[in-house]
Amino acid sequence: MTRPPHVVLQALGRRFGDVVAVAGLDLEIGHGELFGVVGPDGSGKTSLFRMLAGVLRPSSGDAVIDGVSVVRHPERVKHHLAYMSQRFGLYTDLTVAENIRFYADLYRVPQRDRPARLEQLYGFSGLGPFHGRLAGALSGGMKQKLSLCCALIHRPPLLLLDEPTFGVDPISRRDLWLIIHEMVAAGTTVIASTAYLDEAERCDRVLLLHEGRQLGLDAPQALQASLAERVFRVDSAEPAAALKALRGAPGIRSATRFGETIHVTVTAPSGTAALETALARAGLAGSLPVPTEASLEDVFIDRVTGPADA
Repeated sequence: MTRPPHVVLQALGRRFGDVVAVAGLDLEIGHGELFGVVGPDGSGKTSLFRMLAGVLRPSSGDAVIDGVSVVRHPERVKHHLAYMSQRFGLYTDLTVAENIRFYADLYRVPQRDRPARLEQLYGFSGLGPFHGRLAGALSGGMKQKLSLCCALIHRPPLLLLDEPTFGVDPISRRDLWLIIHEMVAAGTTVIASTAYLDEAERCDRVLLLHEGRQLGLDAPQALQASLAERVFRVDSAEPAAALKALRGAPGIRSATRFGETIHVTVTAPSGTAALETALARAGLAGSLPVPTEASLEDVFIDRVTGPADA
């Protein structure tokens, strides 16, 4: 028998006056799925998470988590999940251990279960040696790991992570994602938002959000494949000049710089001729375009700028 979805969004929407923060989202998320929500600041990610957590009432539609409606039973929903917000929300004047103990009390974790859970949390977070340090004295990455430990102390079946690696150094970002993958492998459903498109490629499926609206929903590889034969890499000794020449040129949808390399999306396979012409006119004829695999950033920019020409 097929297991029902863990999370179901039914035309879920939220407005703030005339501003549409989330516009009628319909989707399902399965048990044990690592689901990514991707978009820039102001795209509606936090409003979506706050509605799922039962702390922000939807303006329209509903979301159902493990059969519980966030509209009809927002308080009951909170027993089915843990919500880790973007801002550090722990007590800076308490130690690492005291913060975790406080959340264990809050979630009514039985005393007999706590030693084993603490050992596990300290093990994957690396916070064991710092259990007596004040939370306010931790680095950004360690604060995020502590937030994650506090969210996990009651072993929630669903974890909402709102930009968990925001403002975190690259090493801590890697560590946090390793922890997230371990949780998913153990059966936890994770919904994580991020503005980092390279992080989104780690997810099973990705929702692309822009101004509260769905731009795409699929596995990262499927989204990237949607731009097959239309993305080219331009390696140039003068990347700034090449970028200027390419942006806005006929037949070129978008041009984005990645270090010394430029990713160019053309409106159709025949647009490669326009690409070469634009480079030649700028005196950059030696910067030949090479077909390349689309990144999620290429896909996102393509979806934001509208449908491609035939």
